[in-house]
Amino acid sequence: MTLPGRFDCELRRSFPASLEAVEAFTVEIRLRSRGVLSGRNCFAAELLMREALTNAIVHGCGADSRKRVRCWMRVRRGHLLIVVADDGQGFDWRAARRVTAEGSDCSGRGMEILRRYADHVRFNRKGNVVTLMRKVDRGELQ
Repeated sequence: MTLPGRFDCELRRSFPASLEAVEAFTVEIRLRSRGVLSGRNCFAAELLMREALTNAIVHGCGADSRKRVRCWMRVRRGHLLIVVADDGQGFDWRAARRVTAEGSDCSGRGMEILRRYADHVRFNRKGNVVTLMRKVDRGELQ
């Protein structure tokens, strides 16, 4: 049962920029969001978080485990909010938004995944923080 004004689900983590950390955290997301989100939205939450974290680690931090990645996921009142920040120098997200990957490309599909599964994708000016928002209708909440 969720009390009015309380979060249905909230996770905050900070960890070294390593892909192993992404795997551990996405397992936690899967387990924690099952009781809050429908299967379709649970999949979207995991996919969005995995993609944003992987991009932060590989592209933002250069897979340097001395750097940190911070993330926050919240589900409340029919909205999923994901924020991922990294210690990297950022990137030109404006230019990246104009690029679309072909189906046969081995990489470069990150922005397309974010666009398809999130209702809103926002970057900070520097390009090292991404905020993802997705509506989850009450009928889709478990």
